[in-house]
Amino acid sequence: SPGYLADHWCVKGHMLLCLEGKLDTELEDGRRFTLEPGQSYHVADNSEPHRSSTQPGAKLYIVDYSLLRKNAL
Repeated sequence: SPGYLADHWCVKGHMLLCLEGKLDTELEDGRRFTLEPGQSYHVADNSEPHRSSTQPGAKLYIVDYSLLRKNAL
């Protein structure tokens, strides 16, 4: 949603693909990145605490790695 700001540092592993809008991601160490349509990022469990925000809003495709592990063959 426009104006979204996460209220916690996330330590879960997942993959994000930005489909529309823009998503700003801040790492706990202070680095910042902006995803625009067609861009993605991957983060492993417990490796890079991060939180996201967006001013214009964003449509994302998100894969939670914990779901992949549970459903692995």
